[in-house]
Amino acid sequence: MVKIRLKRMGAHKKPFYRVVVADSRTPRDGRFIEELGYYNPLTDPVDIKIDGEAAKKWLETGAQPTETVKKLFKQAGII
Repeated sequence: MVKIRLKRMGAHKKPFYRVVVADSRTPRDGRFIEELGYYNPLTDPVDIKIDGEAAKKWLETGAQPTETVKKLFKQAGII
């Protein structure tokens, strides 16, 4: 199964995340199929940048977003 999920990046106690499409069996920070954007929760306001067209393409082909990614998609206006 293909999932749209967050990949943790950044230094210790200063995380930011990349929104990626990956196989559900791969590790959280492991190999991914495509990078859709990023999410930085430490900035004020929160910094979200996601390629909407690519995200919609993956959702149409059956990729399942995680709960957190669903919330990010709603904030970005994709869903």
